[in-house]
Amino acid sequence: MTASRAHETVLSFAYPSERRARLVADALAPEVGEIDGARSAATVSRDGDAVRVRVAADDLVALRAGINSWSRLVEVAERVGTRRGRE
Repeated sequence: MTASRAHETVLSFAYPSERRARLVADALAPEVGEIDGARSAATVSRDGDAVRVRVAADDLVALRAGINSWSRLVEVAERVGTRRGRE
């Protein structure tokens, strides 16, 4: 991700265990770089029991779109992990 983007935010998601956070982060990892657009990009990192998604964009419309996309991806990763009994 380039540092020259005008706007950025960090979404932080805390989980009850480091294992759960790792499962979510691992599920998100393949999407990094795949859904970036010309006006936005994202990175995913994990620190213990927290997953952080950093979204950077050239403008506020692209930032909002990136936030919405990554929030949905996190939600799906959480649901899939829970349904498989991987809590």
